[in-house]
Order: sequence, then C-alpha cells, then structure tokens
Amino acid sequence: MVSTSPAPAPPTSPALGRRALLLGGVALGLAGCVSAMAPVGPRAGPTALADGFFTVSDGARLPYRAWLPDGPVRTVVLALHGFNDSRDAWALPAPVFAAAGLAVYAPDQRGFGIAPGRGLWPGSAALVDDAAEMARLLRRRHPGAKLVLMGESMGGAVLMRLATTARAPAGAAYVLVAPAVWGRAWMNLFLRVGLWAAATFVPGLTAARPPPPLRILASDNREALIALGRNPLTIKDTRFDTIRGLVDLMDLAQAAAPRFTAPGLFMYGGHDQLIPPDATRAMWRHLPPGPARRAFYPAGYHMLLRDLERAVPIGDIIAWIANPAAPLPSGAEAAAAAWLHGTA
Repeated sequence: MVSTSPAPAPPTSPALGRRALLLGGVALGLAGCVSAMAPVGPRAGPTALADGFFTVSDGARLPYRAWLPDGPVRTVVLALHGFNDSRDAWALPAPVFAAAGLAVYAPDQRGFGIAPGRGLWPGSAALVDDAAEMARLLRRRHPGAKLVLMGESMGGAVLMRLATTARAPAGAAYVLVAPAVWGRAWMNLFLRVGLWAAATFVPGLTAARPPPPLRILASDNREALIALGRNPLTIKDTRFDTIRGLVDLMDLAQAAAPRFTAPGLFMYGGHDQLIPPDATRAMWRHLPPGPARRAFYPAGYHMLLRDLERAVPIGDIIAWIANPAAPLPSGAEAAAAAWLHGTA
C-alpha cells in the first residue's frame, strides 16, 4: 500500500538529543514524575546466541540483525547503535561489509529498539556488560575469526568504556564512529544545571522536539533521516533521566581516552552537529601513543555511515580491518592531523 500522507521533515537525530537539554529547566512543578531504569537482574545465568537473540547472563534477550558473507567468516563485527536508535542503524553499511567478507551482528541494546526496558536508561555498566557478553558469544560462534567491535555515537561510548575495563575481549579491534564524548566539561552552565534540575525533579518528563530553527541534522541523507523517523523501533520521546544517563556515559567515555590502548579507528565528520568538535578534539588528544588511528571527513555528518558520501568512510573501515598498519585509502588521517591541530 502506498501512503498518500506528506513526507515528514527530517527528524533530529536520536543519537544524542542534544537540543533536548535546552528544556532542562522547564516544568519543575511536575514533581509527580519519578525516575526509572531499565531492569537489570543478577548476572548469574547462562548466555546464548540463538533464534535471533543474544541472551545475556541476567536473562535479558536482545534481538539482532545479521548480515553474513557468502564465504567463510574470517572477521566478525559486533555493531552497536546510537542513542534512541536500533539494530536497523546498520542497514546501509552492513551489506557492504558483508560483501567484503565481514559478518555483522547488530543488536538492539538494552533500553532501545524492542529490547527489554524500552525508553528507560539501563545504566552504563549494564550496557558495557551486555557488550562484553555479546562479544564473547560471537567468538564462541565464530572461533578463530578476528573480532571487531564497532559503535556509532552512544555505541562508540559503550565500547570506549569497555575497552578500558577488565572485561575487554582480548585481541579485539575497535571502530568508533563519532563516539559520544560530549561530557559535562564541554557543556555550558545552563545546560548542566538544566539537565540536573530536569532529571532530578521531573525525570519522567519527555523532551519535546525542538522548533525548526533549533533543529540539527545528523546526516545529509534525507531519505535515511525520514526512514529513521518512521521506523517504529526509533524512540521519539526521551525521558530526562535517560538523557542524564547518556551524559554520564559520555563522561565515562571521555575519561576512558587516556587508557585506550587497543587497536582502534576513531572517525569524525566536519559537519557533525551532535558531538561538539572541542569534545572530540580533547578525546583525540588524550589517546595514548599506540595503535589508535584518527580519521576526519570534512564533508561528513554525525551518521557518517549513512551519509550520501558514506562509501568513503565505509571503504576506510574495510581497508583498516584488512590491514591496520596501512594508510587509509581516503587520506582521512592527514585530514585528521590538520583538523586536530587547527590547520584545516
């Protein structure tokens, strides 16, 4: 059936809800709202990967999509979506990865998509524990395959935190696509106080969509944004206590940078309107010398792998996974060095 309704305007990205923080000081008299979190049980049970679900050790079942190569699986990718997004975040890049021989598994993270606790923040620790257990399950399914942990926005923040804990999978490589590192140190006083007030006094109040003059674009791909807005898995109404939880995670990701020693490819776009450039520059500068690589795409937006020019960063990812020591085909590392030092 063909819809005759007009196409909606591109939605603001669910990846962070940056402008939603501007509403932090409103409706403080609605104190009847109470804070809530996505349920997390004792992590004492078995884990499993079957029937389209990751079952983690507290019994939560996290649905996933998989894109598999035609031949043997030599590299397996756990792909984590951004804030308010879902497993469908990887629908554009994942087929390209699969065609290049990579097996991609993209779950709904706890609290998102149709995973348990939809719309509620599960806690940073729960997201990190889930990622660690899902990575182990993929290793069990594909023994001997190279393991790559890939995250967009919030998913990147989860993986940055994981990489600096004892739960980090040994020998894993990381691809961090515009990781969410907009911590409190890079927010002005109004935003910090507004977020604290809203999350404390009206945690269950949901942030309204900002008016057109304040809307920001997560991608230059209008069709992808419309599909995102129409997808029933996308969360449209965001609780303020969930935004506070996201900011807590971004603080943890920023703090993890000096201890990130795993092989990693950090990617950022010149038109990213979600993660301020100062926050990303600070994170990049705090990465220790070692195998971490930085890639900057002047034409890129926050959702680099869904942009109109997504073939460029996707090609860099495939090349880097194949040979982490080789130069990136696009030359994005040279652009990153110039941008990092303020000469671009």
